[in-house]
Amino acid sequence: MATLIRMPEVAAGATEIVLSKWQVTVGASVKVGDVIAEMETEKAVVDYESDAEGTVYKVLVADGASVEVGAPIMILLGAGEDGSAGDALLGGAAAPVAEVAPVAAAVPVAAPIVSPVIEVAAPAAAPTPAAAAPAAPAPATTAHEGGRKFVSPIVRKLGSERGVDFNQIAGTGPDGRVVRRDLEAYLANGTPAATAPVAAPLATPVAAPAAGAPGSAIAKQEYSSSYVTVPHTGMRRAIARRLTESKSTVPHFYVTADCKVDSLLELRKRINESSPVKISVNDIVVKAVASALMDVPEANVIFTPEAMHKFESADIAVAVATDGGLLTPVIRGVEKRQLSNLSMEISELAGRARAGKLRQEELEGGSFAVSNLGMFGTKEFAAILNPPQSGILAVGAASPRAIVEDGQVVVANIMTVTLSADHRAVDGAVAAQWLAAFVKRIENPLSMLV
Repeated sequence: MATLIRMPEVAAGATEIVLSKWQVTVGASVKVGDVIAEMETEKAVVDYESDAEGTVYKVLVADGASVEVGAPIMILLGAGEDGSAGDALLGGAAAPVAEVAPVAAAVPVAAPIVSPVIEVAAPAAAPTPAAAAPAAPAPATTAHEGGRKFVSPIVRKLGSERGVDFNQIAGTGPDGRVVRRDLEAYLANGTPAATAPVAAPLATPVAAPAAGAPGSAIAKQEYSSSYVTVPHTGMRRAIARRLTESKSTVPHFYVTADCKVDSLLELRKRINESSPVKISVNDIVVKAVASALMDVPEANVIFTPEAMHKFESADIAVAVATDGGLLTPVIRGVEKRQLSNLSMEISELAGRARAGKLRQEELEGGSFAVSNLGMFGTKEFAAILNPPQSGILAVGAASPRAIVEDGQVVVANIMTVTLSADHRAVDGAVAAQWLAAFVKRIENPLSMLV
């Protein structure tokens, strides 16, 4: 039986997904569970596994297209079927995708099933003298009957922000639609200066001295800067939106402490001399965070408008820097893990994060996070919470510092950490107790191994 595959809701609440890349071609055999495409959500690239089987008859959207959840994306034919069975799903072989009516087997979604098409009217032709030659007709690939052009919604929004004239862009999507890759290629080749608005003048004029004054030739020059326009990715827009929401709606407060880490560094050295799995300082920090949450369970909570959620296990998000932005995969049940196992999972998740191969569920959940900039030499900083998590520990670099011990000035390796906490969920006294428990654990690392 022929099957119409629709864009799935691969991320909770998403209404539009980018189909990054097809993993199958026309004529390929597909089984249930086969990866047929890569989908780009706001947080990650997700492999989409087919829930049907058959032979690929048609792909209805191109690589890089933004597609509404529920819109048709591919047709599979059953054994022994010909193309007429697939065409029937679209109301006939010539029927465009945008005119498909919902079928009974469609996945129910809140948003319309058919992706809307935004029509951009072609600019009216300017009057010309009678002797002037008639204007050349627009290429068939960039204009449609009636002088209208089809543009996907997200491309329309991005292009409008940059003053793009869509009539200058040749669409390569279905029915000549302008899709994201068309806009990116157009911007990469250089947007005309007249269509690229800027918030402030780029050139800073230098006042010219009186005629004949020394240096007047130099003074007449203007200093300017140049830049390359890089369209925002879905991930970058999500980071901007979520951090703005967090900082403006979550009441942050901060608690800072210095940790003496000589024992930690010595233990790490001894472990790595004999262990096939190399342990990092960050691995031990993540373990200490989980141990402190077990010591002070009042901090292992998140706030919701209806109630407080208290957790029995320590699920910790670890910040990973990628080329596209910051990702925070979550490690579950950290308090139960051995350091070697924890280290391997952090390394594996970080590698897949940088390769864009994290699954959506690996980015969700957790009550606490760790952000470590110590490897970059940062002494101390404060991090922004990732809601609904109620705490994030910012970790600086360990460095030799002079401290007072038993009335004597000595040199020790000190690491400064700052807890950012959600004051709706964690009171000041609880935050102080948790940070004291963390310092005790990190300064006595053997306590986490027994």
